[in-house]
Amino acid sequence: MTTIKEIAAKSGYSPATVSRLLSNDPRLSVTSETKSKILKVANELGYFKKNSNKITNLRPEIALLYRVNGNEQLQDEYFSFLRDALKKVAKEKEINLTIFTSVSELVKQASIFQGFLGVGTAEISYKELERLHDVLPSGIFIDINPAPSLFDSVQPNLELTVQDAIEKLLSRGYTNLGYIGAESFTLDHKPQRDIREITFTEYCKTRGVKKTEVFAKGIVSVKNGYQLAKEVVTKLGKSLPDAFIIASDTLSVGVLQYFNEVGIRVPKDTAIISINNSEVAKYISPPLTSYNIDQVALSKLAISVLLMRITNYELPKVHVTMNTDLIVRKSFN
Repeated sequence: MTTIKEIAAKSGYSPATVSRLLSNDPRLSVTSETKSKILKVANELGYFKKNSNKITNLRPEIALLYRVNGNEQLQDEYFSFLRDALKKVAKEKEINLTIFTSVSELVKQASIFQGFLGVGTAEISYKELERLHDVLPSGIFIDINPAPSLFDSVQPNLELTVQDAIEKLLSRGYTNLGYIGAESFTLDHKPQRDIREITFTEYCKTRGVKKTEVFAKGIVSVKNGYQLAKEVVTKLGKSLPDAFIIASDTLSVGVLQYFNEVGIRVPKDTAIISINNSEVAKYISPPLTSYNIDQVALSKLAISVLLMRITNYELPKVHVTMNTDLIVRKSFN
């Protein structure tokens, strides 16, 4: 078993300092760099494998890499709420959380942290993530998974969400289904099919749904939702699907704006099931039936996975999904 003396010898600090730090002595005053170095050495020597509860008691220094585009208020609000949920959970666990909006700034100050949480979808390169991994290998991305070979992730289970929405529509007798969504993007910002669209198409085939319509391109924004709804009406006129599954509430707001303008009544002419259950979902007309992503639960799960990673660098990368639940309002009931 790894001893305090072994950790002290390799880290360059006195056994007394190491012992007091690992015992979480509240009277001990050391710099973040000192704390980080001792914890790193303790981890490398396998100390936490036998004392897995210690890292939580030590309240590690954690960075929050918060990257939003700032171009789409409703989409950014989702990540804003997620940021606030992480701050709340960290405070409850007495974990210090320092916010960064730049990867390069986090890389410069990486030595004072034991791990990081990543939130947001602003553009980032794989080279930046590799540099971050070199100096701070313990990291977890939340709601996205930009570099699964480098970092862990925790995400809502969007595949199961779409499958559940299809099942609920079929159980109510809807046989002609539509999907409205955006594209997802690679790290070099090349568009690709989103998992929600892929799941809709494939699961409808599996369930024998013969009539489907898919409108999916562009980014997640109110403007794009409005434009996609316009394309729906241009192509289909009043012969709409019985119901649409829409990839996010942000898109749904734009869709409803256009539908209201041209006199399409929801849910009478076509029903809508959305995803995210953002604050706006309750207040638009009609209020959106939407799948709720529990951001507090997502935050708790992410921090738990990160603490596990901090205590054991060598574990295979972990990618966890969390179920959503449907909040029924007037767009589908």
